[in-house]
Amino acid sequence: MVSNSLSGRAEEAWPSRTYAWLVVAALVVAALVAFIDRQVVAIVVDPMKADLGVNDAQIGWLYGVFAVFYAVAALPIAWLADRRSRKLIIAAGIFFWSLMTMACGVSRTFWQVLLARIGVGVGEATLSPATTSLVGDFFPREQVPVAMSVYQAGPIMGSGVAFIIGGYVLGLVQDAPPLVLPVFGELAPWQQTFVYVGAPGLLLALVFLFLREPARRGGGQGRGGSLSELADFYRQNFKALAMHHLGFLALVLAGYAFVFWSVSFFVRVHGLEASEASLTFGWIFLIAGPLGPVVVAVLARHLSARGAKDANIVAGMVGGFLAIVNIVVIQFAPSAFWAFALYVPAMLLINSPFGIAAGALPVITPPNLRAQVAAVYLFVSALGMMLGPPIAGAFNEYVFPDADGVRYSLVTVSSVFGLLGVVLLQFGRKPYAVSLEAADRRDG
Repeated sequence: MVSNSLSGRAEEAWPSRTYAWLVVAALVVAALVAFIDRQVVAIVVDPMKADLGVNDAQIGWLYGVFAVFYAVAALPIAWLADRRSRKLIIAAGIFFWSLMTMACGVSRTFWQVLLARIGVGVGEATLSPATTSLVGDFFPREQVPVAMSVYQAGPIMGSGVAFIIGGYVLGLVQDAPPLVLPVFGELAPWQQTFVYVGAPGLLLALVFLFLREPARRGGGQGRGGSLSELADFYRQNFKALAMHHLGFLALVLAGYAFVFWSVSFFVRVHGLEASEASLTFGWIFLIAGPLGPVVVAVLARHLSARGAKDANIVAGMVGGFLAIVNIVVIQFAPSAFWAFALYVPAMLLINSPFGIAAGALPVITPPNLRAQVAAVYLFVSALGMMLGPPIAGAFNEYVFPDADGVRYSLVTVSSVFGLLGVVLLQFGRKPYAVSLEAADRRDG
């Protein structure tokens, strides 16, 4: 009787499903805004190059430097997220990265834009670790992978919306009278685009101040895991975590290279205007992209229900492999119409592994280490964000310098790193299953 009573109280301690999913919806919007601000640089590549006097490789590093500081800042922020108010950390991050996006728009030199992009990276580093910790305290463990996969729809929709809004704003301001601001002077169309897409985030930051902070589980209020506990966890699960992190890192690198240079692909290979290519690409990304993580999460649950302990890894592998095939086929489409048609399954597939990549970690991680493990993975996967666009840019500049060379760069980068990711995940299947079984015993 006592046991049943305690069990009932434990169940009641979970926040209501309705409120938990409302919080996930707010996090999806935050991730959407983050990716709008992150991706907008890919839309204005050619006008930025002309105004700043830089090449493809340097433009690629505007994404690369973002990723470096995004990854490095996530580690101390994750330590805070395992101990302090996660909603306040997210609110502060949204405000700061939005301000820094607007700062890109008032910058006059390449180095000023680079510094502002560092600020965007530091601000956005608050979101993933704090979200992983929050979701783990809003949902029972078996529901966490689905919740995290739904959350991953935010970044994907944000990427699509970034290209839609960015393309629309760029097309609009190109035909509008010049914008002149006090102190900063006249802003070029690409600069105005940064200012307009960054401003809404300042208001979104206020929303997070009104969310409820859930009770922490499995370690007491505010008791985050120590660095020695984190190190022990990685030692005990080294192969599972190493193959997971490195495998998805390689897929991230291939995916970010592909997405970043997509608008340039349509401009250079198929002769479209950047605003037109951005709008069409954005709508495809927005409609097809969010389906990928959900489809893979459903596949993972189906495999798990059949007893596959490596279901999360297998599902990610399937999505990653099919994405590589689709990317290669796109590069040889005979027209812009057929390229866009092939982008529909490509956007679904290229995004499909990353929800389950994030969702696979909390289910094997002790609750008091979730934010820190998420930050370590974010640090590793951010190397893909850092290296993907500039590696492809370097191929554009030095290996395939012709006007249509971007297609061969994307074939090379996607094939090499995509297949490497799938192979690494294959080696991680059995160790991950062992880690999941250990977590089942630990958590009862």
